[in-house]
Amino acid sequence: MTDLFHYIPHPHVAARKVAGPPTVAAAVATIHGPGPIGRFNAKVGLKITLIVGTMWCAYVFSIVGALGIEGALTNNVGLVLIIGSISGYFLQLVLLPIIIVGQNVQADAADARSQATYDDASAVLEEAKQIQVHLLAQDAAIQRILARLEAQAGPGPQGPS
Repeated sequence: MTDLFHYIPHPHVAARKVAGPPTVAAAVATIHGPGPIGRFNAKVGLKITLIVGTMWCAYVFSIVGALGIEGALTNNVGLVLIIGSISGYFLQLVLLPIIIVGQNVQADAADARSQATYDDASAVLEEAKQIQVHLLAQDAAIQRILARLEAQAGPGPQGPS
């Protein structure tokens, strides 16, 4: 009997095995470049983003803000200036761009994972289409076998008319 179906795997399956899953490290290279300065910038941005993006940091910032309000209410000009400098200059002017750097790296990695998921789903769809073609080939072969068996058996017993 000849082979009625020849399986052809989707090319993404082999490419995925070679490439592996998308990582943050790969996203770093696309955003900041593969060199040591790009890796350093991304590492600092990610680390600060992870630290500042915690509730503990939010608590610290709340305390700093409360101290500023307390200093303003008690006319403690020195404390108000210190808190204003910390919150106005450091927190806003320094941390904001660093956090955006970290978020850009995280977003690029998420985009790469989304694309990989889409490619995987597309490959699975193509594999399912191959399975359907294979099943149709099997159905046709089974029908031919049944037809031969029926022809060899001859006419069956006739029931009452």
